[in-house]
Amino acid sequence: MLDDAEIKNVLVVTAHPDDIDFGGAGTVAKLVDAGADVVYCLVTDGDAGGFDRKLDNGGMAAARRAEQMAAARCVGVEDIRFLGYRDGMVEQSLDLRRDIARVIRQVRPDLVLASTPERNYARLGPSHPDHRAVGGATLDAVYPDARNPYAFPELLADEGLEAWIVREVWLMGTMTPDRYVDVTATVDRKIEALRAHESQTAHMDNLDEFVRSWLATNAAAAGLPEGRFAEAFQAVATA
Repeated sequence: MLDDAEIKNVLVVTAHPDDIDFGGAGTVAKLVDAGADVVYCLVTDGDAGGFDRKLDNGGMAAARRAEQMAAARCVGVEDIRFLGYRDGMVEQSLDLRRDIARVIRQVRPDLVLASTPERNYARLGPSHPDHRAVGGATLDAVYPDARNPYAFPELLADEGLEAWIVREVWLMGTMTPDRYVDVTATVDRKIEALRAHESQTAHMDNLDEFVRSWLATNAAAAGLPEGRFAEAFQAVATA
């Protein structure tokens, strides 16, 4: 498993704006504070999400892109890439694998964060079909696509993108976490990032309490002292 000091470049791949902020913004802030370069890759613009019926899909997409950019600034991330797939209609396709493999070869990350491709039967929220499709496509893009120069040869021939080996993947929303990150020092910035997603969280009067309770439960599962907060992942080594 990667030591913290080995994590220099990080790519986060999620289906929707706000997925990373619910699942791992505290960890992202901690990585950025430690000197890592973090890039976000969002497969959709979140055009099918939100509660404002006055916005059409195009208006919602623009609003959610802006919210994600504001949320990213809260945790120190500036490089955000949108792939433009339709929210609610994502499939684990060859096209999606190629598009994610392209970003992996561009960013050349040591670590990738993504949603788990498995259904979470304890908590259905992480099991949105887009989450599972993006999680599965990301794992396929990590292995074998991004590392194999013969996979999607146009990435090398037409775009000059050499193969790249991602060393580790951390999956969010898993039922079987084995990697806990103490985010006590960054939990306030995580909540600030979540509040930036006004279309998704403005109605949540108890957002602060909800997030702290959830992360305190993770910290207890990790054996951390009372008063600490943690985010939970399943770590997948790629070697």
